[in-house]
Formats: sequence, structure tokens, C-alpha cells
Amino acid sequence: MPRVLIVEDDPDVRKAVELGLRHQGHEVSAAGSGEEGLEHLRSFHPDVVVLDLMLPGISGLDVCRRIRARDQVPIIMVTAKGDDVDVVVGLEAGADDYVVKPVQARVLDARIRAVLRRQDAPVSAVVRPRTQTHGDLAIDRAGLQVTHHGEAVALAPSELRLLLTLSASPGQVFSRQQLLEAVWEHSYHGDIRLVDACVRRLRGKLGELSGDPRYIQTVRGFGYRFGPR
Repeated sequence: MPRVLIVEDDPDVRKAVELGLRHQGHEVSAAGSGEEGLEHLRSFHPDVVVLDLMLPGISGLDVCRRIRARDQVPIIMVTAKGDDVDVVVGLEAGADDYVVKPVQARVLDARIRAVLRRQDAPVSAVVRPRTQTHGDLAIDRAGLQVTHHGEAVALAPSELRLLLTLSASPGQVFSRQQLLEAVWEHSYHGDIRLVDACVRRLRGKLGELSGDPRYIQTVRGFGYRFGPR
């Protein structure tokens, strides 16, 4: 049974989401503030965090950053409709996906299960040697471990799956839509900002220089490809 931590300050919304997810078969812990959410994170050990960006005290963005500084648990952020800036900033802060209020339990359940599938089985379609080495970057596809200059790289589920998808076919150009479907399991109506934000986070963790990426290259007008130089 997936363990879901909800961090939402509106008691009515919090209760509705909690009841909806319990009905969908999840074990749920709910917090009404960022501070409380961080405490629950330590005691409840969730499989997924559903995090509202608009919180009193510690903001949802700060909570997201604090979680990411020490934990790679999947984070699904909740935003108000039309808050495009919040979406981009939240994704840059480390969120794996997002849903827009009013939150529908079935939609949220689908996103939760998708992000857990990304964590448990990042890529299975392409068979490759257990470990691929690209210069200073080593990707253990079976053990789901990534090292750079011999140091382990902590990747969130979406970041790991993105890297595994791109590196499975070096040189192949993937459109943003293809990556949305392969990594996030989003349909045609998915948000390509998920892809761009995740690429930027992944590049940062791999030590990519701004404007001169070594591993994940932008093909303008098309998408991205993996091609170490």
C-alpha cells in the first residue's frame, strides 16, 4: 500500500484529498503546514509527497528544496490554476510532477502511481549492458546507480528515468513529447515544461556547464539527445 504524505493548509481540501486517496487504496498522513510536513516526513517515511505550494510559514517551495537536499522521495506539487510561474519554479526546486486545483482524487492517484512506477522500474524497454561508461559518467542500469568522477549522484525518480531513457540510445534525438510519454507517462496534452525543468536539474547534478553541456545536448526545434563529447 503506497504511503502518501499530504501537505496542505486548507483543512477542507486536505480532508477531501486524504479521504479520496484512502478510497483509492493509499495509506495517508496529512500535515497542515510546511513545518509539520517536514516532521511527518521523518516519522511517516512516505513513498510520495503531495505538496501544496501556498503554505503559511515555510513556503511549499522551501519545503520542496529542504526535502530535495536530503531525500529523493517523489514530490507532486499542487498549484492554483493558471499559476504558470509557480509551476516552473516548483519544478526547478525539485518537484517531479504537478496537479492543478481543484484536485481530483482519480487524477492524483494516477499521477502517484505513475511516479512510483518511474521509481521502481525506470526503463525496461531497451536492453543494454549492466553498466555504461561515458567518460567520467557511469550508469549502472541494473543497479539504478549513477556516478560522476567516481562519486554517487543522487537523482530523483524522474531525473533517473530521463537519464536512462536518453542514454539507452546515444545520438538519438527525442522530442519533448516523446520524453513526456516515456518518462512521465503523460498523454498528448502533457506539459513540456516538465521535460525542460528536469533536463536543467539533471544537467546541474552532472556538473554540466551552462551553455556547453557535455552529456545532454539540446537539438533546437526538436528536443534532446544523449551524446557525450
